[in-house]
Amino acid sequence: MSPTDLPVLHWFLPTGGDGRDPGGVTAVQGRTAAATRRPADLDYLVQVARAADRAGFAKLLTPVGLGCVDPWVLTPAVAARTERVGFLVAFRAGLAQPTLVAQQADTFRRLFGDRIALNVVTGGDPAEQRAYGDHLPKDERYARSGELMHVVRELLAGHRVDTEGPHIRVEDARLHEPTLAAPVPLYFGGASPAAETVAARHADVQLLWGEPPAAVAERVARLRAKAAAHGRDPRFGLRLHVISRDTADEAWREADRILAGLDPEAVRASQERFSRMDSTGQARMTALHGGSAARLTVAPNLWAGIGLVREGAGTALVGSHDEVAARLREYHLLGIDEFVLSGYPHLEEAYRVGEEVAPRLRALVESAAGPTTESAAAPETATASAAESAAVSVAARPVAAEIP
Repeated sequence: MSPTDLPVLHWFLPTGGDGRDPGGVTAVQGRTAAATRRPADLDYLVQVARAADRAGFAKLLTPVGLGCVDPWVLTPAVAARTERVGFLVAFRAGLAQPTLVAQQADTFRRLFGDRIALNVVTGGDPAEQRAYGDHLPKDERYARSGELMHVVRELLAGHRVDTEGPHIRVEDARLHEPTLAAPVPLYFGGASPAAETVAARHADVQLLWGEPPAAVAERVARLRAKAAAHGRDPRFGLRLHVISRDTADEAWREADRILAGLDPEAVRASQERFSRMDSTGQARMTALHGGSAARLTVAPNLWAGIGLVREGAGTALVGSHDEVAARLREYHLLGIDEFVLSGYPHLEEAYRVGEEVAPRLRALVESAAGPTTESAAAPETATASAAESAAVSVAARPVAAEIP
């Protein structure tokens, strides 16, 4: 990736319901009425998809889990009522055999063209995995994901597959007249050593959650080196929430409103459930705040309050439109090629981020007016304008120590 390449921006489809406040999305848990005031019915999700399309986002991430509607059923219905926006369809590896997954993806692109990518989810909550009937230990789940990704890629490329691995056995598999106009990219997440081994060998785009810049830089460098050992050069994506307003004060007031609305019992129950997960990524998210509302600003403009109740991606960029764009630019210089963004509610925030933040980010990249390449190694040495933004945010919000 060149520092002058424009990053790709994606949006999130709230298939567990939407509202002004965050809530759980994938596992079974209680959710407040404010988090699900807008049910995840087709009409509303089409509204969000059309807003993201109009706002210029490339794809919509559809989550997968017991707390949201099934993405394979939903996304074709939404695709039929939209024109351009693509879909990053999450599916749980191991719950369907790879030949069926490849057939589903090929059918999607046959009907809707080059509008699909696959987000391969291994699963980090053992309780939810058992509810699906999956009892494999964590490292074996990742090994199975790798086997599945190999078969799916080969089938979608039009190849015949015969393979026998520890978890997947396929004999004489092939797709009938597959659509070969464009490949279907495989997105993948996971922070454990087992996950990184799979990512290095199979992921087209490795997805990370929004940690402080130094932690993201370290992970990108390590994953890039591991992939290079296999002759591969993957792209990197970052999953973040955004609270962006005309001024920094407005944005932080919105963050304070969200924090004030969180039920302490919901926070306690969520943190207890997160502690039982075997997800390394979830542990890293939790370590940013330690379950406490006293240390939520973990880097300039990076706020971990959403992770008090939401599993998975739990951080948000908070600030003025200029500040948020500057922070995205810094991550871009660290090697992030794509951003999967979201905000509450997702309908209004798709327009806000697309109309206010995206043009500013584009201008920073195109004019080279954002942080210089030297800041990729040390984000605190950004250009004057970015440094001033960081100083304002740090002064307003104490920053906790970064998590290595």
